[in-house]
Amino acid sequence: MPLFPQLSGMNWQQLRAKVRYRILILTLLPILLTLVSLVFITIYWNISYTGKQLFMKVKADLTVARNTLIAVQEKQEQQLELVKDSWAFQNDFRRIETQSDPVRKRLDALLEQKKQELQLDFLRLISISEAAADPDLRVMLPKIDNRAAISGLMVLEPQRLARLEPKLEQQAIIELVDTPRSQKPTKTVEKRGMLSRSLLPIYGDDGNLGWYLDGGILLNRDIRIVDHIRDLVYDKGALPERSIGTVTIFLDNTRISTNVPLHMLAQDTQIKGRALGSLASEEVRQKVLIQGEVWVDRAFVYNDWFISAYAPLKDMRGERIGMIYTGFSESPFIHNYLLNIIELGTILMLVLLVSGLLVYRGAYSLLQPIERIHHVVKAVQSGRNLRIGSLGLEQDNELSNLAEQFDRMLDLLQRRNAQIQAAAEQLEVKVEERTRSLQEKTDELQRNVALLNETRQQLVTNEKLTALGELTAGIAHEINNPTAVILGNMELLKYELGDKADDVEEEIEIVIQQVGRISTIIRSLLQYSRPGEFNAPLEMHQLTPIIEEMLILVRHSVRKQDVTLIQELNASYPIEVNRPQLLQVLINLVVNAAHAMDGMEGKGRIWIRTYDWLQAGEPIGVKIEVEDEGKGIPEEQLGRIFDPFYTTRKDGTGLGLSLSYGIIKRIGGTIEVSSTLGKGTLFTIGLYHKAKEDQFNPPYEGLQFTSEFGKKGR
Repeated sequence: MPLFPQLSGMNWQQLRAKVRYRILILTLLPILLTLVSLVFITIYWNISYTGKQLFMKVKADLTVARNTLIAVQEKQEQQLELVKDSWAFQNDFRRIETQSDPVRKRLDALLEQKKQELQLDFLRLISISEAAADPDLRVMLPKIDNRAAISGLMVLEPQRLARLEPKLEQQAIIELVDTPRSQKPTKTVEKRGMLSRSLLPIYGDDGNLGWYLDGGILLNRDIRIVDHIRDLVYDKGALPERSIGTVTIFLDNTRISTNVPLHMLAQDTQIKGRALGSLASEEVRQKVLIQGEVWVDRAFVYNDWFISAYAPLKDMRGERIGMIYTGFSESPFIHNYLLNIIELGTILMLVLLVSGLLVYRGAYSLLQPIERIHHVVKAVQSGRNLRIGSLGLEQDNELSNLAEQFDRMLDLLQRRNAQIQAAAEQLEVKVEERTRSLQEKTDELQRNVALLNETRQQLVTNEKLTALGELTAGIAHEINNPTAVILGNMELLKYELGDKADDVEEEIEIVIQQVGRISTIIRSLLQYSRPGEFNAPLEMHQLTPIIEEMLILVRHSVRKQDVTLIQELNASYPIEVNRPQLLQVLINLVVNAAHAMDGMEGKGRIWIRTYDWLQAGEPIGVKIEVEDEGKGIPEEQLGRIFDPFYTTRKDGTGLGLSLSYGIIKRIGGTIEVSSTLGKGTLFTIGLYHKAKEDQFNPPYEGLQFTSEFGKKGR
């Protein structure tokens, strides 16, 4: 009787084929599922995150365009000021008497010259009576404050344009183009003109207002502004190959100034004519012009789909008269996206092919030991005394163990029932060993899971710090240039004012100081996100002058919140700190304390206390307490207030306390917080006499929080 009757009727070729292809399928299936999942995850990330980044970029581009349009109006005001303050103008203006006066003719000639030099479309000198009689200027006159100029957008009919400058009537005419996905035009030509207009009052030597300087530009067909914005936000390298960035100014929904091309060749990004007179799509017109909302989405622009952003434009009356648009073509991004999918699919097929070959070879080498085992089984069934012996595999290989166990089983069968009990005991011992080994592996797995959770938490923190580094690098890039422009213009302002600058010397110095403070804050943000790249100088300071300077800087914010500051400044021991960074920390804590009392009845109070930090009766530094009687912080939020990007305020960024914590820890200081709901919050900072310059730790380490709130000095 065969020892293994269940194998005797099975075709060996069928068994071999089953095992080979089962191994191939079972091995390739997880690889296939993993790679397919990777493809779909990659596609999802591309659609979700890349799309969000595109919309964020076009929204930022729209902000630059709107600010540039405002800057154009401010430049016009400055140009009128320069004309008014010029010697030639002032020399003749003092002697002007009547409209027909020869002096007036010289002034008109001078204004014509200045108009050409300043690239204005109109520039004229008008009297009070002329301004009062002009229905367009009557809108601007009530908005003039003191001696400053006022600017704004204005839409004028053809006859009113001709009154300003005869050639403007013809320049404003734009033929309308029937555009796909837009409302059918009700007229064939747009004759109205959109002006960027500035009005500057001029006072005589007697101090009375007698004249106005009226100047500006016609936006119809003027491509200077839109091309300047395009070159600013869509410079070379800002967009993928074959993608173009465009900017447009609309009068109602008609393009009156644009660099949207009439057509673009497949391999050519050069503009082939401009789509003047074409119309915005109907869905954009409804949302932006009718509802007054900002559009940030895909939009059909003239003859193609663009990632677009639109915002309404308002005139001096506050009425919507048009739109400003920025955007870039969508097709190159889709092309790159499809190309990435094709490349990823090709890589997937290659990996599957190589994996299949390797698995097939592995399955073939696996079948040889199985065939030998089958040969021994058949020999034993026929009554022959054979053993499998060594298979030439590693000792811990499963098939090698199987062969060894099979040989041992044959030996045991030969000893018959006498050794069954011993075999059972031996099997029980082995089961116990395997169970213990399994328990040890289970314990090791639990430890690995705990370690994985800790690692995941650290990765979340590192991702936040990485995001903060990218964010602060972008902020530094975007803010450093405007601060440099502000400083340069302040110096120019002092130079242009001359002796008159003494009257506003203090205000000018405050502006310069605050611009320097902006630069310091940006540098501090970079220092927090990349502390190894910055080394803020540390110097010995007394704490009280720093506190007093901080109180001056926050006085406007505190006054706005209707908060009372109570000072108890008793610290006398010097400390080694970086003054601007400590100012930043204190300002952040005081402003946060003021915001914590929003919505309270009556005036809130903030205590600022300083005292020497004693240890064993000897001073080792100072301590600073900032205490408020606001709403308090819930216990479940108390442990997260120093996390980057965590905030409970709608307008907060979640960086203030993280940055403050990093600054204090980098000089070896301590920061503690305690809070009670409904009573208030207390922040305590400890600073050593000699800074330890500890390495910055993540915001999760070294914090001390308490939910009980100890009121001191009340």
